[in-house]
Amino acid sequence: MQQPYEPEHAGPADRPAHPAARVLVVDDDPTVAEVVAGYLDRAGHVVDRAGDGPTALARAAANWPDLVVLDLMLPGMDGLEVCRRMRGHGPVPVIMLTARGDEDDRVLGLEVGADDYVTKPFSPRELVLRVESVLRRSRPATAPQPLAAAGLSIDPAARRATRDGAELALTLREFDLLAFFLRHPGRAFTREDLMREVWGWDFGDLSTVTVHVRRLRGKVEDDPARPRLIQTVWGVGYRFDPAGRQPREAGEGN
Repeated sequence: MQQPYEPEHAGPADRPAHPAARVLVVDDDPTVAEVVAGYLDRAGHVVDRAGDGPTALARAAANWPDLVVLDLMLPGMDGLEVCRRMRGHGPVPVIMLTARGDEDDRVLGLEVGADDYVTKPFSPRELVLRVESVLRRSRPATAPQPLAAAGLSIDPAARRATRDGAELALTLREFDLLAFFLRHPGRAFTREDLMREVWGWDFGDLSTVTVHVRRLRGKVEDDPARPRLIQTVWGVGYRFDPAGRQPREAGEGN
């Protein structure tokens, strides 16, 4: 039977540049949970473990994590529901573990607010790097100046975004994507550009960008089906237009 992770020779993990994080690992496979917890521990993090959804929610309530590594397929309460309930209590970065090839499940995970996903079988070292990347984005090293345009306002230091004065409930990725657009009004970016510039990846599934643009439009556009702010540039990618002009291209596109 194929293992859900790729065995690797143990070696010293790089210590994170930021303070140690509390990471909650949720997986009903004790072997996977033990391996992931071991690698995260060697990377300098404090690790809690849970084998099912209710236990994960109880552990999170007792000690709110800085990040959650969450298996999609859990007994009783699946990872999507666990993610929804956690997000109902407060913001927390989530990395979803999914089976290889289950694209619909990955998209569902992103749509309920997962900040990243890793497919099984996976490299534990790659997972640790993903954890470090998400933590860096959630703990910016500097405090950039607030940004504002088209009724949208972002305070990067407070990780707070508003639209016409009303606070927006954005995931980590959505926040970073909106901040990037506000910093670069009028410029067109490919999905590859956004993946690299916003999240620091040189590889990955480009549908991730499409999903997050669609979700962000649902929160900042008057009519997400006919977006005026985050426009599709056909054959290129996306552009933020602070003037909110009707794009020439017909339809919303991807």
